[in-house]
Amino acid sequence: MRVVVQRVREARVEVDGQTVGAIGQGLVAFVGAGREDTERDAVYVADKVAGLRVFEDDAGKMSKAMADVGGSLLAVSQFTVFGDVRRGRRPDFTGAMEPVRAEQLFERFVARARELGVPVQTGRFRAMMRVVVDNDGPVTILIDSSRAF
Repeated sequence: MRVVVQRVREARVEVDGQTVGAIGQGLVAFVGAGREDTERDAVYVADKVAGLRVFEDDAGKMSKAMADVGGSLLAVSQFTVFGDVRRGRRPDFTGAMEPVRAEQLFERFVARARELGVPVQTGRFRAMMRVVVDNDGPVTILIDSSRAF
């Protein structure tokens, strides 16, 4: 799985003009499942996101995780993180998992984050979403489980 994580002051996701998920300080995770991903990948990336130490301590060093700052997670499914532009300029998404299985892994990612005590809001799977992000820093991190095992 690939997850693009952004540290935010606040963020929200809207579907058809209605807010379906919103957080204050925390992380936004744009989550994509690859064709070969399994539950193991979902758990791995959720563990990484939940424990990611990207919030500043009193000395200005990034040493705190979401739990340390009372942060929340906004998880947004996004197959486009698997866009491949090595050939040409139009992204190829054949590396992304088919939607039924991808939704199951996205839900496993969310469930694992909640198991770890992270307050989680989500977008809506397979919906056209507007994501409003007040990026803090900016801090943006890529987590890719294919490099972990």
